Amino acid sequence: MNPMREVRVEKVTLNIGVGEGGEKLSKAEALLERLTGQKPSRTLARRTVREFGMRKGEPVGVKVTLRGKRAEEMLPKLLQAVDKRLSSGSFDGNGNFSFGIKEYIDLPGVRYDPGMGMFGMDVCVTLERPGYRLKRRKRQPKKIPASHALTREEAIKFVTEKWGVTVME
Repeated sequence: MNPMREVRVEKVTLNIGVGEGGEKLSKAEALLERLTGQKPSRTLARRTVREFGMRKGEPVGVKVTLRGKRAEEMLPKLLQAVDKRLSSGSFDGNGNFSFGIKEYIDLPGVRYDPGMGMFGMDVCVTLERPGYRLKRRKRQPKKIPASHALTREEAIKFVTEKWGVTVME
């Protein structure tokens, strides 16, 4: 097979939306750091929503982005938390996919910490091929040609073959 056609994981992003600042946010931050070994960054509210008591610019969640070897090691654990089952609606047209984990204790080898509380998280996985640097480079960025772009079907095939994931209709 042509090495430029191989699919690989570019990044895995874990996100916990708390909806408020304070102690709950710092606990979510500590949880993500404990799970990934990386310092998470805070996400801010985009707009003010009076019903939820949120103001624009206020921290409302935390996220961490894993790349390279860390992403490759963490992804099988995250997929095990959802019993290696994904909906076909989880995949977008560019070959990326997302899923949610209801409780962090669903992850294998993670025990419940009463001081931490209970949090769920969103997992977003970005897949790419070699040559995707074209669209990110500073000088002369270009679009990925349609013949080289990753499709939804190729992403589903990759995930099924590499991690044994069942994709349901």
